[in-house]
Amino acid sequence: MSTNTTRWNLVVPKQLDSDLRKLLANEGRSKKGELSKFVTEAVNKQIFDSTLNIVHERNKNVPYEEIEAAVEEPLAW
Repeated sequence: MSTNTTRWNLVVPKQLDSDLRKLLANEGRSKKGELSKFVTEAVNKQIFDSTLNIVHERNKNVPYEEIEAAVEEPLAW
């Protein structure tokens, strides 16, 4: 884990805690820090998915060709 971290105190249902710890153990991720890594991965995925949905919504009326040109221009440069 990075040295630039913060501590969270989370409250989750006991069954969720048990299920997640079993999942991590079944994946061979029962070492110290694996729960924090899992939460970090899950939060990052949620942020990415939310951002992607925002971008899709914002660009839903933009023609495909315009988006393609916007991507191709910096790549060609």
